[in-house]
Amino acid sequence: MCTVREILSHKNPGVATIGPRESALDAAVAMNQQKVGSLMVLDGDRVVGIITERDLLQRVLAEQRDAAKTSVEDVMTTEILCCQLHTTIDEARSVMKNRRVRHLPVVDDEGLHGVISIGDLNAYEAHSQEVTIHVMTEYIHGRA
Repeated sequence: MCTVREILSHKNPGVATIGPRESALDAAVAMNQQKVGSLMVLDGDRVVGIITERDLLQRVLAEQRDAAKTSVEDVMTTEILCCQLHTTIDEARSVMKNRRVRHLPVVDDEGLHGVISIGDLNAYEAHSQEVTIHVMTEYIHGRA
């Protein structure tokens, strides 16, 4: 069974982060520059939250707050669902679907290893299906 570790091994090793006292505007700019939909909020080495596009939309834009004067810690999500390196792809997908989240930080006793997104899971699934189709086609045509 494939695990989250395999997905992380194919991703850029860096994790997009921001500090809790930076502004919501800084968070939006960082997400745009890095082409990501979320930033892990770190206070030192400790994960204290996650700020997502949805957080910015609901808690800054919809509430008509000044993004430059609103701190990340005031609008971030603090109840973070996480997974571990040994979490299976199916378990991660189930958590994302049932809890309606698009990003899962990957953590263990050593700290934060990365973040997987629903897009990462979909890309993995598409690749797996392409490989299966190729192998079956080769088998059917007698090239195996």
